[in-house]
Amino acid sequence: MMDSISLINIEETHKRACERIVQLFSDEMKVNFIAENENHHEVAISFTEVTVIDDVCFVTGVMINDQGEAISSIETKLRLEANPIKKVKKQVKNLCLLKLMESYTGIIQPWGILTGIRPTKLYHSMRREGLSVDNISQQLSERYSVQKEKIELLANIATRQLAVVPDLDHIKNEVSIYIGIPFCPTMCAYCTFPAYAINGKNGSVEEFLTGLHYEMEVTGTWLKERNIKVTTIYYGGGTPTSITAREMDALYEKMYQVFPMADVRELTVEAGRPDTISPEKIEVLKKWNVDRISVNPQSFTNETLKAIGRHHSVEETIDKYKLSMEMGMTNINMDLIIGLPGEGVEELSHTLQVTSELKPASLTVHTLSYKRASQMTKYKEKYKVADRDEIHEMMKLAEDWMNKHSYAPYYLYRQKNILGNLENVGYAMDNHESIYNIMIMEELQTIIGLGCGASSKWVDPRTGDIDRYANPKDPQTYIDRYKDYTHKKVEMLSQLFPQ
Repeated sequence: MMDSISLINIEETHKRACERIVQLFSDEMKVNFIAENENHHEVAISFTEVTVIDDVCFVTGVMINDQGEAISSIETKLRLEANPIKKVKKQVKNLCLLKLMESYTGIIQPWGILTGIRPTKLYHSMRREGLSVDNISQQLSERYSVQKEKIELLANIATRQLAVVPDLDHIKNEVSIYIGIPFCPTMCAYCTFPAYAINGKNGSVEEFLTGLHYEMEVTGTWLKERNIKVTTIYYGGGTPTSITAREMDALYEKMYQVFPMADVRELTVEAGRPDTISPEKIEVLKKWNVDRISVNPQSFTNETLKAIGRHHSVEETIDKYKLSMEMGMTNINMDLIIGLPGEGVEELSHTLQVTSELKPASLTVHTLSYKRASQMTKYKEKYKVADRDEIHEMMKLAEDWMNKHSYAPYYLYRQKNILGNLENVGYAMDNHESIYNIMIMEELQTIIGLGCGASSKWVDPRTGDIDRYANPKDPQTYIDRYKDYTHKKVEMLSQLFPQ
C-alpha cells in the first residue's frame, strides 16, 4: 500500500471529501493537493473537467506514476435527474476517485463513497420520495457504488424498522429522552464516552444526581405543559448501574413523578458492566418497570478483557447475565466487538459459541473504531489488531451466526476510522428490537439529553433540520452549571415546539 497520493487541481470545497475517500483504503495515507504542473514524488490522480451531455455528467480520472506516466484511466458518469448539477459533478468525481483507488489497491469498498452519511437514513429518505425497492437499490449502486450485500442489508433493516415502529414516518411530534450517568468502575481502552471513576475526584455522585433531578423536573414540566408524548427513555453513560441501588431507586421514582410516562414505549437501562450488577439493583429495575437492559461482554476471552481495561471476568459476565434472567429481566442486550486487540476469527468463534449458550434477546455487533481520544488510539503500537481481510472474515462469521440463530438486523450505523470500513449492526429476536436505537440512528425526532455529557439532538418537526446541544462532559462543570444548561435547553425546545 502506498504511503501518500497527490490529487491534482481539486477545488478547496471538495478536498475533504476526496481525502475521506482516499483514507478509506488506509487511514494513515497522506493526501497532497497539487496544481497541474507541480512536481510530485508519488502516485497522482488527475481529472478531466466534468462535462454534461443530455443530462449526463461525464468525468475521466487518470492515475499517474512518479515518472509522469499514465498507469490507469477510468471514466464515470451519472445522470442529473432532479439533483443539483454542482452536487452531481462532485459525486461523479468521488465515484471516479473511488474506482481508481479500488483498481490500484485491489480493495473493494463495500459502502462505496458513503463516508459521512447514515446509510439507513438515506434509504428511508429515498423510500419516502416514493422510490421502489428496486429503484433504491439501483440508486445506491449507481450513485454511491454501494455493494449488493450492503444494499440488501439496508433493505432488510428498513423493513424491520417499519414493522417495529409503524408510525416511523410520523413520529416527529414526539420526543425521546437520553439520560447520561457519567460514572464507570474503570475506563475501557477503546472508549471516549463520558466515563469517570465512581470513586474519583470528578465531583460527587450525590451532587451530580441533585443536578440531574433538577433537569428532569424542569424538562418534565415543560413536556407536560405542551402535552408532548415521550416515545422512549434510555439511561446510558458511563454505566448507569454504577450508582447505588438506593440512588437508582430515587432516580427512577423522580422519572415517574415528573415525566409524562403514559405513552412511553420502551425504558432501557444500560447495565453494561457486569461488575456493577447486583440483586438489589435488579430489584430496583423491576420495581420501576425497566423492560430492557444491557449486559455487555464485548468478548468472552479473559485475556482480551484485561487488555482493554474491563475489570470483570468472563465468568462474572455469565453469572450476572443468568442472575438477571432468573430475576425476571429477560429482555437483555449484549454488545460484542469485532477486532479487539489480539482477537481474530478463533476468538470471535469462541465468543459466539458462549453467546449461543446464553441466548440474549438482542445483540449489537460493533466493529472496533479508533476514536480520537481513546487510549487505544493514542498508543496504537501497544494494541495489535487483526488486518482488513480477517476483520471482513469475522464480520461474515458474525452475520452467518446471527442468521442461523434467528437474529435479524434492525439498526445500523458507521463511524470514522472503523476497521475494514465496515459497520455496527444491531440484531434482535422477534419483538426485542430497541426502539430508542432506531430513533437515534434515523434522526426523525428530537432526543432530549439530560445529565453529564448528554447531547441533545434537535430535529425540527416542521423542516427536519437537525441541530445539537451538549451538556458538559466533566461532572464538576455539570454540577456547577446545571441550571444554566437546563434552562437553555428548555428555551431551545420552546422554539422547536411553539405553543
